[in-house]
Amino acid sequence: MPSSVPVIDLTPWLSGNGTARGGVAAQVDAALQSVGFFLITGHGVPDELRARVRAEARAFFALPRGTKQRYAVTVAGRGWLPPGVEANGYAEGTETPPDLKESFAVGADQPTGDPDVDGYWFQPNIYPAEVPALEPAVVTYLARMRELADELLVLCAAALGLEGDFFTRYTGHATHTMNINWYPPMTLAGAPEPGQFRIGPHTDFGTVTILDREPGRGGLQVWTEQDGWEDAPFVPGAFTINTGDLLARWSGGRWKSNRHRVLPPQAEAPDEDLVSLVYFYEADHDAVIESLRPPIGRPNDFAPVVSAAFLKERLDAITVG
Repeated sequence: MPSSVPVIDLTPWLSGNGTARGGVAAQVDAALQSVGFFLITGHGVPDELRARVRAEARAFFALPRGTKQRYAVTVAGRGWLPPGVEANGYAEGTETPPDLKESFAVGADQPTGDPDVDGYWFQPNIYPAEVPALEPAVVTYLARMRELADELLVLCAAALGLEGDFFTRYTGHATHTMNINWYPPMTLAGAPEPGQFRIGPHTDFGTVTILDREPGRGGLQVWTEQDGWEDAPFVPGAFTINTGDLLARWSGGRWKSNRHRVLPPQAEAPDEDLVSLVYFYEADHDAVIESLRPPIGRPNDFAPVVSAAFLKERLDAITVG
């Protein structure tokens, strides 16, 4: 059975004429209306860069727990998120055991000058001295992700027939984070508890998420109205893209911020461990987001929201303790 999640080649968008670009935009609009997810090829991000980030991250996660503890933070911090600090299922009101993962988190670090804002949204990134090659790899990767995320938002504007900077005029000093998630094997993590996942069912919170993942038995699933949970397709070299709650609201409910989850380690693959690079793009912290009305958006009564307040409410919901 074909997947509900389409694969979209960005090559015509990045190099094509108006007709070719319009065809890509139409595919994006259809995907975001139907399932809220799509894969992209032809994006131009080198495989070597992604492999380098993943290799250096694996070196960090392989350090002794006591060493990693020097960099320990909780949700929305910069550094190591140990097992047990995050339960994404709480975001949709489901009490679940903590997610079976560790993360190394980085993000936007260019301060605004307002200590209250900078202390939460633009914290300095902390890199482990024990893995010196991680920082240059991540810094380069973050720059490519920021560029790609803005390009995707320009594409999203075209998908709605709007000016190219309709979304990116609000991302000049955007908040963004990247979680490098390590999903340890069952041989290390132990058997999952009932209702426990590598990442529990949730939606993302921002504008677009750019996910680089590895294939596995305990991998990504996407919710579909027709068939329930469905394995997301895997295409080597492709990124998985999805809409977050903020962009779905911005679109006036035209686009879905869809539920997804990462399955727990599976008994038939007890040695499987996976590393995912998850880039969450948002908007300027003080951006006032006004939902589109018909004919572009759906009929709605969404009140305007300030990006930072909208996001923080959701981040607080998934924090354990």
